[in-house]
Amino acid sequence: MRRISIDRTMTLRAPALAMLCVVGVMGCVSTETHTKALTELEAAKKISAQQAADLDALKKKSQAQTDQLQQQLAGLQQNLDQEATQRKAAEQQAVELAKERAALEARSGALQSKLDGLEREKGQLGNELGDVRGQIEALQKKLTDETAQVSALEKDKQQLASGTASAQGEIATLQKRAAELEANAARIAKEREQLRQEQSQLAATLEQERQRLKAGEAEKARLAREHEQLQQQQSQLTASLEQERQRLKAEEADKARLEQERLAKEEEIKRLTRTQEELSKSLQDEIAKGNITIQQVRDRLTINMVDRVLFDSGQAQVKPAGIKVLKQVADVLKTVTDKQIRIEGHTDNVPISSKLQDRFKTNWELSTARATTVVRYLIDQGGVDRQYLSAVGYADTHPIASNDSEEGRSSNRRIEIVLYPKDLKQIAGQVETSTAALK
Repeated sequence: MRRISIDRTMTLRAPALAMLCVVGVMGCVSTETHTKALTELEAAKKISAQQAADLDALKKKSQAQTDQLQQQLAGLQQNLDQEATQRKAAEQQAVELAKERAALEARSGALQSKLDGLEREKGQLGNELGDVRGQIEALQKKLTDETAQVSALEKDKQQLASGTASAQGEIATLQKRAAELEANAARIAKEREQLRQEQSQLAATLEQERQRLKAGEAEKARLAREHEQLQQQQSQLTASLEQERQRLKAEEADKARLEQERLAKEEEIKRLTRTQEELSKSLQDEIAKGNITIQQVRDRLTINMVDRVLFDSGQAQVKPAGIKVLKQVADVLKTVTDKQIRIEGHTDNVPISSKLQDRFKTNWELSTARATTVVRYLIDQGGVDRQYLSAVGYADTHPIASNDSEEGRSSNRRIEIVLYPKDLKQIAGQVETSTAALK
């Protein structure tokens, strides 16, 4: 996210000769600086509007990305539902296949039992057929013995004929029974072969069902893995969506903060412009003489007073005429509560004379003493809150003109009262509180 840094410090230096020229042409520099401040305020408003537009565009882009993520999440949810339906169907198919396999196994067991019964029946029929054949062989032997004895047993011929006929009838009956048994054995063998073929077909079908069931289990495992992957993707998308929402929330907060800072900046510049107008009106005589200049650059206001307005040469006590000027300045500054006020003492590069060195060793002591004297007056006599004030001596380190001429050195011997912003976040908070109170 882009951060907008607001430069709160600007160096305010202008050659004294240029200031005098402006005073001579315009009569007062307040109109020009006021116009410049308004121009810069308009530029700041345009920059703020552009920043707001950029933030809106970024918000729309983030919203589009959020909508896209939500659509992807909905698509994944639909795929997840479809996969769940397919998995449920596969599970039902697996249950049906298990039931069908159990039925086939039961049928195969029944057929095996029937085949075992036929085998036992065949064995019994074979045993019975062996017995019958033994009887036939015995009867045939008996018939042969009886035929051999026919000649010797003429008297029993009638009886033997009757016995032979009876034996032959019995043999025919036994042969018929044997034929029936052989037919039954052939039928049983045929049925057994059919049963074996059917059993083989059932075994092949059962193996196919086992393979289908195995494939179903594999499909079920695949669907479970895909389901887990979809859940992970859904979790990732949910996390991404939550991150996007948090980012949008942070962008909204940044936008609100920037708007508050922009409003605070505009209000600060307006108040500073009013302060400049009040000071220009109050000090218009000294401004007209060229002894005082007031310059506003955005959120910084500088009151530049040449030393002769406040002090005699080499002195750090404010002279009576300077007290009048300081009172006029204090009347305006004591109403300022949103700025830090720094009193700066400046000198030229001419060393302190020997007769004054017992009081001020160098220009550092002189510039610092003058700045401190002004601060004490603003607090003790002017009623300015001390928490907003500070004093600093710069000696000859911050010249605004060349020290090669008397005119330049005169410009460099000065007191500057600089109004600069407090913490912008604090100001923005004050503006937000004031806005909420008005609602």
